[in-house]
Amino acid sequence: MGLVYPLPSQNASLGGKVIDLESCLGKTVLVVGGGGREHAIVEALSRSPQVSKIYCAPGNAGIGLKAFNVPLKDTDVEGLKNFAIDNAVDLTVVGPEAALAAGLTDAFRAAGLAVFGHTKAATAIESSKEFAKRLMEKYGIPTASYKAFSDYDEALAYVSARPFPAVLKYDGLAAGKGVVIAQDLEEAKAALASMLLDEAFGKGRVVVEDFLTGPEFSFLCFVDGKRVYPMPLSQDHKRAFDGDKGPNTGGMGAYTGLPFITEEDRAFAYKEIMCKAAEAMVAEGCPLSGVLYGGLMKTPQGIKVIEFNARFGDPETEVVLPLLESDIYDIFEAVATGRETAEPVWRQGFSLGVVLASKGYPGSYQKGFAIKNLDQVDAHVAHMGTAFKDGQLVTNGGRVLMVIAEGPTIAAAREKVYAEVAKIDCDNLFYRNDIAHCAFE
Repeated sequence: MGLVYPLPSQNASLGGKVIDLESCLGKTVLVVGGGGREHAIVEALSRSPQVSKIYCAPGNAGIGLKAFNVPLKDTDVEGLKNFAIDNAVDLTVVGPEAALAAGLTDAFRAAGLAVFGHTKAATAIESSKEFAKRLMEKYGIPTASYKAFSDYDEALAYVSARPFPAVLKYDGLAAGKGVVIAQDLEEAKAALASMLLDEAFGKGRVVVEDFLTGPEFSFLCFVDGKRVYPMPLSQDHKRAFDGDKGPNTGGMGAYTGLPFITEEDRAFAYKEIMCKAAEAMVAEGCPLSGVLYGGLMKTPQGIKVIEFNARFGDPETEVVLPLLESDIYDIFEAVATGRETAEPVWRQGFSLGVVLASKGYPGSYQKGFAIKNLDQVDAHVAHMGTAFKDGQLVTNGGRVLMVIAEGPTIAAAREKVYAEVAKIDCDNLFYRNDIAHCAFE
């Protein structure tokens, strides 16, 4: 018998509050992961009238206010499977790509458990850059030209003979840090040496792509085989500092409602990229059954794919899901079971979020700094890397919090967010002051 949590007939502690679970007759959901993305998923599930109990493994301090945190790693496939069985979980929703790549969905399905998330084979659309590029080339999905290498000298010779900048991608999962845009040969040498000689992200190959120009944006869709349900478009901000300066991060903020994307652009991206990718994966014998994330760019030659991810984006999820008016449990359950569902309904308006990160991130940083005045913030707050220590909320990760607000315009949402961010008191946090700058240029 593994971890067994309180039955509905018992009282349970939920984020420090004692709640009566006598009347909990609804669905029990397990969310796998412990960051801001998972906090947004938990928040959306908590709005469902069908859901009475939510577990999150491993969760974080903020998630613990809405769900039972479970001390299991997101890649502990056997432990999570046994937990779901022992606690009569009706549906599991997988957040991180590492859990999908570890085969969590395959193990759950083999045990007869309903799970929202792609199989290990389908996750290759993210876990292998070379697989994704071959797929796009084969099925006519617009993307940059590429070549893949396992040998350092061959890769260096190829890059040396081409114009810069050069896009170098590690062919595997690298927590958002496996892409380098080398501006010159020295930078390319260092990146290739790190990936192929030092094996900084593990043994693997490198994909070298043509450099594309234009504004990037994110297109997330719920996908079940050939059924593709679009979400609102959003734009992430990868660089650490204002003006898109500094190193790449996991994302320093995001917003919805992109003025530079026309309805024609969106229609093309939906039909010629997202739907075509879903159809291609079915044809390849590894259909998608979760979220497909299209990292896209509007180039002078049209919309092209920068990357595909096999799960909700982070921080895009935190600004997109608050706009969902449909019951998200219905969507998750339909995709998990292969049942067709109604097109999701999204609220009109704009959502914008700012990430507060530990000083030093994405490099080395310290943890354990007290976070004060969070109770004064009049906006959604997604916890990304927090913990409780001696009864005090403290920093516990690189990206720590994300403050999200909605408004009738992007400008209104932005003004609201920064007014609320200013209320947070912590000695070791920094944030960008120019989220959504592309919308005003």
